Amino acid sequence: MTRDNRPLAVFDLDGTLSNSAHRQHFLERSPRDWDAFFAAAPDDPPLPRGVTLCLAAAEECEVLYLTGRPERCRQDTVDWLAAQGLPEGRIHMRRNHDRRPARHTKMDILRRLARDREVRMLVDDDELVCDAAEQAGFRVVRARWGTASQELRDAQEKEGRT
Repeated sequence: MTRDNRPLAVFDLDGTLSNSAHRQHFLERSPRDWDAFFAAAPDDPPLPRGVTLCLAAAEECEVLYLTGRPERCRQDTVDWLAAQGLPEGRIHMRRNHDRRPARHTKMDILRRLARDREVRMLVDDDELVCDAAEQAGFRVVRARWGTASQELRDAQEKEGRT
C-alpha cells in the first residue's frame, strides 16, 4: 500500500505517549497555570508502552497525532516527537481558544478523518474520549499506562484545555 491509502493509527500525546505527571502540579493551583503547564511539555519523558505501540502501528499504518494541546504548542510538540524517534505525522491540535471538552473536539476530527480513510485505531488515555469513540464505532486502545491527576481529568472535560 502507498502512504496515501494506508489505514490511520491515531495517537493522543499527554498520558499516552508523553508522561505529563511532572507538570500536573501546575493545574492544582487556583487559578490553574496553563502557560507553565504547557511550557513544561518539552521535558516530558516518553511512556514506553505508548511509544512501542506507536512504532509498531507505523509498520502498517500512517500515524497521526490528535492532541488537546493548543496550537501554540506545535513546535514544541514536533520537536518532542522527533526527539523520541516517533514517526513523522500530521498533528491535529486544539485551536488556541477552543474550550470544548476533548471528547467533542477529538470526535469531530476522527469523524472527518474517517470520511476518507480507515481509522484502524485510536489510542488515548481520556476515558470519555475513548467511550465516545467506541460508541461511534472506532477501535480504541485505552492508554492506561500513564498517570493523570484528577485536576488533569477535570481540565480535559470541564475546561477544554488539554
